[in-house]
Amino acid sequence: MALSRIIKSNQILFKSTKLIPPNSSLLHSCKSPLFFPSNQRRPICAKHRNDNFLSSDQINISNAFISILIKHPFSPNNPELNNLVPLLTHKIVESVLNNLKNWRLAQQFFTWVSSLPGYKHNIYTYNAMASILSRARQNAQLKALALDVVDSNCSMNPGALGFFIRCLGSVGLVDEANNLFDQVKRIGLCVPNSYSYNCLLEALSKSNLIDLVETRLKEMRNLGLEFDKYTLTPVLQVYCIAGQFDKALSVFNEMLERGWVDEHVLSILVVALSKWGEVDKAIELIDRMEERGMRLNEKTFYVLIHGFVRQSRMDKALCLFDKIRKLGFCRSVSLFDVMIGGLCKNNEREKALSLYSEMKELGIDPDFGILTKLISSFSEEEEEMDRLLQQCWEYVGSQPKNLLFNSVLEGLVRNGSIDTACNLIQSVMGNNRNGGSVLVKYFLNEKEVVTLNTNSFTSVINGLLGAGKVDMALSLFREMVQFGCNPTLSHYNDLIDALCKLNRLEESYELLRQMKEMGLEPTHFTHNCIFGCLCRLEDVEGAVELVRKMRFYGHEPWIKYSTLLVKNLCKHEKAVEACKFLTDMAQEGFLPDIITYSAAINGLIKIKSVDKGLELFQEICARGYCPDVISYNILIKALCKAKRVAEAEGLLNDMMLKGLVPSEVTYNYLIDGWCKNGEIDQAMLCLSKMFGKEREANVITYATLVDGLCKFGRPDDALKLWDEMGRKGCIPNRIAYHTLVNGLCKCGRSSAALVHFNEMKEKEMRPDSYIYIALISAFLSDTNLTCVLDMLKEMVDVGNLPDPLDQNFPIIRGAICKLLEDARTSFSIKHLIAEGKIPDVSLLEGAEGRHKPSI
Repeated sequence: MALSRIIKSNQILFKSTKLIPPNSSLLHSCKSPLFFPSNQRRPICAKHRNDNFLSSDQINISNAFISILIKHPFSPNNPELNNLVPLLTHKIVESVLNNLKNWRLAQQFFTWVSSLPGYKHNIYTYNAMASILSRARQNAQLKALALDVVDSNCSMNPGALGFFIRCLGSVGLVDEANNLFDQVKRIGLCVPNSYSYNCLLEALSKSNLIDLVETRLKEMRNLGLEFDKYTLTPVLQVYCIAGQFDKALSVFNEMLERGWVDEHVLSILVVALSKWGEVDKAIELIDRMEERGMRLNEKTFYVLIHGFVRQSRMDKALCLFDKIRKLGFCRSVSLFDVMIGGLCKNNEREKALSLYSEMKELGIDPDFGILTKLISSFSEEEEEMDRLLQQCWEYVGSQPKNLLFNSVLEGLVRNGSIDTACNLIQSVMGNNRNGGSVLVKYFLNEKEVVTLNTNSFTSVINGLLGAGKVDMALSLFREMVQFGCNPTLSHYNDLIDALCKLNRLEESYELLRQMKEMGLEPTHFTHNCIFGCLCRLEDVEGAVELVRKMRFYGHEPWIKYSTLLVKNLCKHEKAVEACKFLTDMAQEGFLPDIITYSAAINGLIKIKSVDKGLELFQEICARGYCPDVISYNILIKALCKAKRVAEAEGLLNDMMLKGLVPSEVTYNYLIDGWCKNGEIDQAMLCLSKMFGKEREANVITYATLVDGLCKFGRPDDALKLWDEMGRKGCIPNRIAYHTLVNGLCKCGRSSAALVHFNEMKEKEMRPDSYIYIALISAFLSDTNLTCVLDMLKEMVDVGNLPDPLDQNFPIIRGAICKLLEDARTSFSIKHLIAEGKIPDVSLLEGAEGRHKPSI
């Protein structure tokens, strides 16, 4: 599909298929090229509101609410809050929400306000909350908010609907956006206009939902809504994301004919061509559009160059770089960085050095990244390193030489030559004069002494930490301080992090004390490193104490460490301590998530406190937590194990009522529970429910039911279920075969068991010893001594004969006795005994030669 056919003055023709035939095209549903007057600006979102729309009294009330909310852990019974309730208005609620930085606090306030008598949120307060949740990427809460805005029958204008749709779309909640759009339209809460549809199309396009995009376009046409370029831009984008080249080009042609192609639209197609690997076509399109007086903006050029470099198409990247030069665009350090990095990666060192020279001529100082890429592109051989340093040395003065020295250190660290980097920095400090001739001759020149700074030490310290040499890193850090270089917050954080990962808690606290003395305030990362260490050490008291200090700084403990502590405590049967820790955390205003609570519930169950686990589960549900499938599975498994299967079934119904979809594991627990309770019909009913919910039974499901059916004397039903498993494409594994063969043997169906036993071996699955024992026992019951002898011989051949002390050996001993007594088999058995392949049972029983073999 060459782009050389872009030749006509009023349209671009591509050798491609049309999106839809022209006569029926959705794109032709509009009659004029532009549908918004030139003076009408496209709305972006719902009405933007800030403190400017409040009176001074309202601002004071809003600030009073904010002050109370951030001062203490939120409590709906706070008298200060309740005193302000009569002054609440929608505008004040919206202002408070917009000025709260913590999404949890904002949601608590939003929920509390909604519960006040006589108050009902309007669309602006809903949109404020939606904006907060989307920025915090709290998808579960945002989904719940979308349901609530419909349930509350909140009316809205088309712009406000569009804003909420965009909030949902920005975090990938496209299904929710689509459903919300349909619900408000169906109920009559809003009559969407073109802008509303455009916002929905934008959300759908980002998730590559081509069918839905085309459906909504058709819907717009049927409603008589006009298309504009903001309608077709998402359509172009969705085809570009999906890689549907022909359709994307067709939409682009349509937009060009209507005069809707601008730099943004052009950028979408050109960037897509680049991502599709159609680099040559992208370059050709750029050239053709420039002939029409349209050119890409600076940002798009940068994006394309980045893309070409990633694809190692440095020839085209250099072509665009030259185009930028001719257009007079600013060539930034970052752009040179990308170009030089790409050339170094392609081993085009001469071109990389040429660009470096061009940088210097333009007066652009190189950053560490560029110099590091140049340094690291060369091997560690002295000649190449020496040559590179000579090249760089010509262009740098005294101050840049310090930068170059730091880059050399970074390059050495990146290449894994950490010891060389250490020796070099020690040499410059005057502690070691044998740092390597090639490097030292540059940086220990008496005329130009390199001045060490904090950055000089940083890369080496980081390299040492990355290599696990924590003690060496600490030593160099102390030398850095003694040398007069000021440590940074990053140094302390990195060292504390490394020490905490080694559980060196006291040293971490000492560094924390030192950094405070330096006037450096700990960050949330600093505190969480130590919090994580305390959690790993299961120091509950220390963890809670640190959390109190973190609250003072406004730092939130990371949930993953709280969960780790709870899991570790439960692992060591300290579930009660784990629950107390969670209570303490909640009292400090830091609510654990459902994963942490699930770990605590599991821990309570493991110490035989199923009822305590249920109690905690019900407690968190009452607090508004939404347990997930894993939480329910933990309890269902425990109840089934405790033979309280009816209660487990109740939990299954409860989770489905809450909109959760039980997993295969959920049903397997219940099926196993019913089977072990002796209620095989209930287990089969559970299997039917599983199929009804479009859940595929797995091999564990079938094996459990086969075992249950056989145990309760229903081998025919077990065989039917086994055949059904095969028809459904579920391939039985070794354990499933063991279950079936063993079950059939216990039901006296030795012939059927032997058939499946042989089938198992044909599939190269090795039977366990107990399967042979089961078959021998079944054949003995049938007095089929020939098969007993065959099984015994096979056990000997494969090395599965149990030891005389094994609990199953009495069956083998009985079989040998029976075979010795039978004239048809006694000779073979005596021969095996004589060869030492099976034991002489008469000796084991103390009998004196009663069955002594003689061959």
